[in-house]
Amino acid sequence: MSIHVKDLNLFYGEHQALFDINLNIPDQSVTALIGPSGCGKSTFLRTINRMNDLIDSVRITGEVNVDGHNIYNADTDIVSLRKRVGMVFQRPNPFPMSIYDNIAYGPRIHGIKKKAVLDELVERSLKQAALWDEVKDRLNKSALGLSGGQQQRLCIARLLAVEPDVLLMDEPTSALDPISTLKVEELTQTLKDRYTIIIVTHNMQQAARISDTTSFFLNGILVETDQTDKIFTNPSNQKTEDYITGRFG
Repeated sequence: MSIHVKDLNLFYGEHQALFDINLNIPDQSVTALIGPSGCGKSTFLRTINRMNDLIDSVRITGEVNVDGHNIYNADTDIVSLRKRVGMVFQRPNPFPMSIYDNIAYGPRIHGIKKKAVLDELVERSLKQAALWDEVKDRLNKSALGLSGGQQQRLCIARLLAVEPDVLLMDEPTSALDPISTLKVEELTQTLKDRYTIIIVTHNMQQAARISDTTSFFLNGILVETDQTDKIFTNPSNQKTEDYITGRFG
């Protein structure tokens, strides 16, 4: 599913956090958003499924077109949007229930009740998240008993169970150990054949490893976006080069 952002501005009250963002995000690929803390990466990510709506002072102008529809139009069904555009947060947030019920929660909310269908969805989603072999014998045990890395993959599986088109990942490995981080990175490479993935990361090596396209944000401005290998070897903007070479940030 393609995403086209046009002239996007975002304000927290009187403070402007995003300035005239124009960005086309390709389908079935990984797009990394990089930049120093507070530069607008996560704020931008949350505009794509309207998570910023939960903040009273936020005002947005411009367009975010998901599959040709501006999601900021008045006729947008927010529940349907967040089903199609799912989000994984910085810290794993499994529900305090069984592994099985974590995965089945979303499908049940959307009306799926038959156990055979739920069983199939749970197994498929856990397999897609590369977690099935680790948990198949304890599906009825609490998800809170999983390791941090397993919990993050469980949260990804929980998203996949409602069959989204887009996965938004807000620093999904920042709280994980190196081995768990590698598993999540490998997972993104597997999933991009079926999903559009956008990932916020402070780890530039991670962006270089897993993304196809990289966008560099600075002070709420999209400075540059290009193929990842070009961004890291021959950026067009001096500010991008200064950031990736460690001169600031």
